[in-house]
Amino acid sequence: MTSPFVRRRRLATELRALREEHGVTAEELAGRLHKSRTMLSKLENAHSRPNLAEIMKILDLLGVTGERWHEIVTIARDAAERGWWDSFGDAMGSRQRLYADIESGATTIRGYNQFGFPGLLQTPEFMRALIRLDHADGPLGYQPARMIQARLKRQEVALRQGGPALEIVLDEFVIRRLAVPAEVMSAQLHHLVGVVSAEPRLSVRILPVDARIEGGFLARSSFTIYTFPDPRDPAMAVADTVNADLVHTDPADVGRYDVMYARLRKASLSPVRSLTLMEEGATRLTELAGS
Repeated sequence: MTSPFVRRRRLATELRALREEHGVTAEELAGRLHKSRTMLSKLENAHSRPNLAEIMKILDLLGVTGERWHEIVTIARDAAERGWWDSFGDAMGSRQRLYADIESGATTIRGYNQFGFPGLLQTPEFMRALIRLDHADGPLGYQPARMIQARLKRQEVALRQGGPALEIVLDEFVIRRLAVPAEVMSAQLHHLVGVVSAEPRLSVRILPVDARIEGGFLARSSFTIYTFPDPRDPAMAVADTVNADLVHTDPADVGRYDVMYARLRKASLSPVRSLTLMEEGATRLTELAGS
């Protein structure tokens, strides 16, 4: 399905542009709608799920007709859709719900993972280990069992036949230092090698700890770049920070992440060498766990 989140962003841009083209202020339009300025602001900033009747009324008030009217209504209809993640609510965690939504309509997913394995490639045992680490930092903002169910559903959807192409640059730091039990890390690495080896549209590259990344600053956080089938849905970059995921759709902002990703990819090992390194790491960890 088309990502409702992506379409809400596009709808917001279209509505704001239409209003400005017709020389109508937000206050004036809200008054004609007999709605609050806050409601309109939420629509124009993609902070709420659109109501189709209200969208059609806005278009009528602005005098939009013909193909343009049908185009905006179609976008609004997609934006109002509900996905499987909505049935989980906050139990899966608001941040994971955002990723599930965006992934649902993506054509390509490129990510730099600085401190952990991507959720789309984690084993349930690894997820449980991460939950224990997360709990050590304070109260959880999700229900562990539901979070794991949702993450497995994300994997099922993203890794389905015809799903998005996935390319990950994984910092070697994750393999060497992440504080999960050796046997869990070993199983995670074996799983990663198996999944990537079996599916040509998946690729993982290891960024060595001693890699020289030339041409600019180092990445300040993990991030993911998404593209979508409809060229009118702009590419999107999501930066993973401590407290929130920052979504970027401005072409200049996304372009900076594209450049950063290209530099990280260039400094990384080849896919084949990366798989070998992960297999070697898994073997060492198995031996460590046995001892």
